[in-house]
Amino acid sequence: MVIVMANDATAEDVDAIVERVAAAGGEAFVSRGVSRVVIGLVGDVDRFETLNLGGMPAVLSVTRISAKYKLVSREHHPERSTVYVGGVPVGPDTVTLIAGPCAVETPEQTLEAARMAQAAGAVLLRGGAFKPRTSPYAFQGLGERGLQILADVRAETGLPIVTEVVSADDVGMVARYADMLQVGTRNMSNFGLLQAVGEAGKPVLLKRGMSATIEEWLMAAEYVAQRGNLDIVLCERGIRTFETATRNTLDISAVPVVQRLSHLPVMIDPSHSGGRRDLVLPLSRAAVAVGADGVLVDVHPHPEQALCDGPQALLAEDLERLAAELDALSGVVGRGLSTWWNRRLIAG
Repeated sequence: MVIVMANDATAEDVDAIVERVAAAGGEAFVSRGVSRVVIGLVGDVDRFETLNLGGMPAVLSVTRISAKYKLVSREHHPERSTVYVGGVPVGPDTVTLIAGPCAVETPEQTLEAARMAQAAGAVLLRGGAFKPRTSPYAFQGLGERGLQILADVRAETGLPIVTEVVSADDVGMVARYADMLQVGTRNMSNFGLLQAVGEAGKPVLLKRGMSATIEEWLMAAEYVAQRGNLDIVLCERGIRTFETATRNTLDISAVPVVQRLSHLPVMIDPSHSGGRRDLVLPLSRAAVAVGADGVLVDVHPHPEQALCDGPQALLAEDLERLAAELDALSGVVGRGLSTWWNRRLIAG
């Protein structure tokens, strides 16, 4: 069961519902979005229906739902959500470009990549300080030093930071630096980590697990939402199939399927799905055409020297062409490319 509160609901109104549900032997999980509060109830639904919750102050609606993912479902939240990251919107009205190096290697490399991204129209900077890799011998990232570099680059460019956190123990530290916390494909089912980022008070970018079904992906988002955070952006980054011609198989159909089931924004990562620079642009075109709310790409000033995923990283001219095509295509599908923030920063 889900309760949607009116926009003018007070903390006392919310507490009254939590207390009444607890007295009936249930649990109430409060999620605070940008404009409203949603309360998910766990327990005996038949008992809840005797509590007259709909008649309590500031209750907008009470819905008994069947979806396992109660808080991220469209059954109780029919309009699609917009998530704001450092003031940058990610949602149904715009196409948001996020770009940056797969891994933070040096201050110079990160700043140069950020300037490439910003010049092309990217409005958020991605960069990995922690890099969970298949091989224990591969570059694992610079850790907190990488976060400090990202913070310095943000101060220089004004671009908000999206960076991955790989351990629940590190969430507090990463949240001090980041504007958005990324949970990568290998950690989509790390439920302790999902709960920790849900409690961190920062927007979350949740990538789909490489072998996860859409329901499992949405249930992972529910772990974040259950801890009081509805500012979640989902990212389809390709799934593992029998095909070996690409690094992963981009499930482009996941975008409209998830948008029908959930109110959360959905992005595409064409870099990690294709695994090759020449595939990023066509996969990005497909993403916008099918209705994706944004694109997340790798950029590197010298891909041949990259410590991580160099073959898929875009050069400056690639990124400029990508941004130009996203701008054109977003108009065709009735959106605008989210470049206003970038122009405002450049204008000073």
